[in-house]
Amino acid sequence: MTDLTDVLLNDGKTVHYEVALALASFSYRFGDFKVKKSSPISLTVENLGERKLLVKGEVSVEVWIPCARCLEPVASELDIRFENELEADDRDYIEGYSLDVDQLVHDEALLVWPERVLCREDCKGLCSTCGQNLNDGSCSCGPTDLDPRMAKILDIFKNV
Repeated sequence: MTDLTDVLLNDGKTVHYEVALALASFSYRFGDFKVKKSSPISLTVENLGERKLLVKGEVSVEVWIPCARCLEPVASELDIRFENELEADDRDYIEGYSLDVDQLVHDEALLVWPERVLCREDCKGLCSTCGQNLNDGSCSCGPTDLDPRMAKILDIFKNV
């Protein structure tokens, strides 16, 4: 929590902060993602008057995100930049005279979250039968049953 007393009590006042990110992980409905490292949060808060604040900030966070094919953790850099106008009584981020910077960064990270992360471009993924990571070697599973309409395509590839 960052103390905003000086900013909240003075219309037109602008204050710059350097704040350490205290989050150990980002938790969303699709999983928990451990923070590997983070730069300090560069934060500027301006009192716009009428109990409104302009909050600008940026932070770079490295997060472990699973590969979309093999599920191995991949270190992924998130460059988070935000500019939000908040009411002084916004309960999502402001409690009394303090700003919950971690909650603000947590919510803003979702906006820059990568759609898909791969450990490498040629990742082979997991065997759909046994779950073996095919990047570590092949498995002993036999060929899977194919749709009979696709069997002719398999014959073509066997003859190449």
